[in-house]
Amino acid sequence: MMTNLFSIFDPTSSVFSLSLNWISSLLSIFILPYNFWLIPSRYNMLWIKLSQFIYKEFKILINKNAWGSGIMFTSMFMFIMINNFMGLFPYIFTSTSHMSFNLTLSLPLWISLMIFGWFKFYNNMFAHMIPMNTPFILMPFMVIVESISNIIRPLTLAVRLTANMIAGHLLITLISSTASPSMNIILISMILTAQMLLLVLESTVAIIQAYVFSILSTLYSSEIK
Repeated sequence: MMTNLFSIFDPTSSVFSLSLNWISSLLSIFILPYNFWLIPSRYNMLWIKLSQFIYKEFKILINKNAWGSGIMFTSMFMFIMINNFMGLFPYIFTSTSHMSFNLTLSLPLWISLMIFGWFKFYNNMFAHMIPMNTPFILMPFMVIVESISNIIRPLTLAVRLTANMIAGHLLITLISSTASPSMNIILISMILTAQMLLLVLESTVAIIQAYVFSILSTLYSSEIK
């Protein structure tokens, strides 16, 4: 029972012999999002800036009615790039150098785009089969060519990524296998220099191939409209 109407504002009052009146001030801190009271690290800031830059690049190519898919392609770019970089470390499995992994990424995406396009925009899908200003005689032939090129798209995406990741790793392995303790110090220095240059090149290829895979997927999705 309250002895005074203003006793609820008394900070010295307690419940169960515990002074819990000031806890309400701490609860507001936990309710606020982390961005308001936690400073992001340089790693998080770099990751956010990179994600925003890639998203802006993809948003230009995506249909205005499907801007939400830019998040999906940005996540795909990040996922492939991380896996490509992980393969550059010693004794780590390179998952993107295997067709089974790359087909798992490209085939479901292509199938979902085709199902959505043929059920939603079947007139435009038929129109893409014949390029503009195609002679009437070549129309049946162009339909066959466009159908084949459309069917092999997921395979070309997977093969391109697999081949580029395998080629660089094999070249580094072949150069390192030629080195031996009995070799001249000059030759060993040349081999180490070549390996470091190839490692820098492979780091660039890891980013480029992730970008190519994602940008081609974005272009394929932009055709469905």
